[in-house]
Amino acid sequence: MPTDSPAKVLLITGAGRGIGAATARLAATRGYRVGVNYRVNRAAADGVVNAIRAAGGTAVAIAGDVAVEDDVVRMFVECEQALGPITALVNNAGVVDQKARVDEMSAARILRMFAINVFGTMVCAREAVKRMSTAHGGRGGAIVNVSSVASRIGSPGEYVDYAAAKGAVDVFTMGLAKEVATEGIRVNAVRPGIVYTDIHASGGQPHRLERIAPLVPMLRPGDPPEIAGAILWLLSDEASYTSGALLDVAGGR
Repeated sequence: MPTDSPAKVLLITGAGRGIGAATARLAATRGYRVGVNYRVNRAAADGVVNAIRAAGGTAVAIAGDVAVEDDVVRMFVECEQALGPITALVNNAGVVDQKARVDEMSAARILRMFAINVFGTMVCAREAVKRMSTAHGGRGGAIVNVSSVASRIGSPGEYVDYAAAKGAVDVFTMGLAKEVATEGIRVNAVRPGIVYTDIHASGGQPHRLERIAPLVPMLRPGDPPEIAGAILWLLSDEASYTSGALLDVAGGR
């Protein structure tokens, strides 16, 4: 990147592990200064940051719970203070819960699911638009929301609440893309299928990948770098005419 070019600054939520961490590492190789958000696992975030710095990149770890508005606002302020004006956002932070039917779910579980997966995505996008939109004096940018193929499958008997939350993310992606299309901001979503991350274990199903893999036409789960590659493409100038897209990266499922 030419030395007189504006810096590319990317904030990734939930970037201490899995898809977020892979995206952070790949983004750094593409010239981004990377804000690595985490909620509680500082050690994991520091590991990502240290790996990026060791390879010659620039990154900082930034604490914040995307379900808390004040945390989100502070997170953006800290990222810009450390790295410069934000030009890209990846809304990656997400959560599942224990396998359950809808008639077994508590209201608290459902609220938590939407607070992190939907509220967090929308408020982070709000803060990004305030900074990147040409209507607010920004120079444009790109947002990628990490959704899931669950949004079109429904995940019956397991995570209908998660699937519904990701469905909301899909609709939000399409609506926001149209809303800011003339303000220099592109908004897209990547919908991963089953991927080798620890989100399945956190939902009480450590062997879920092996159980579901036969349902995937490619007969295997994906790897986080495969999802990261799609995210970085959507952030890049190669996707300059792509906005409002929902890109499935799910092995053909």
